[in-house]
Amino acid sequence: MAEIDIALRAIQLYSDMHPRPTHLTQVQAAEMLGVHRNTISKLLRAGVLRLNQCGLIPIELIDLARSTKLPPLDC
Repeated sequence: MAEIDIALRAIQLYSDMHPRPTHLTQVQAAEMLGVHRNTISKLLRAGVLRLNQCGLIPIELIDLARSTKLPPLDC
């Protein structure tokens, strides 16, 4: 039981030190989704992902893409 408490505390400390970004670059999004950066470009052109005014992708869209099956890209 003590090991679990230590592990949970370590996770909490890590998350406090490294907060999740609210927006990602296309390269970061590709890393999170495990795809090539060109695939992110295709997803943007297909309208699956979209950029904000600063040219970044909202993390919510990445979370959504991770939880659903991405559509086939014939681009």
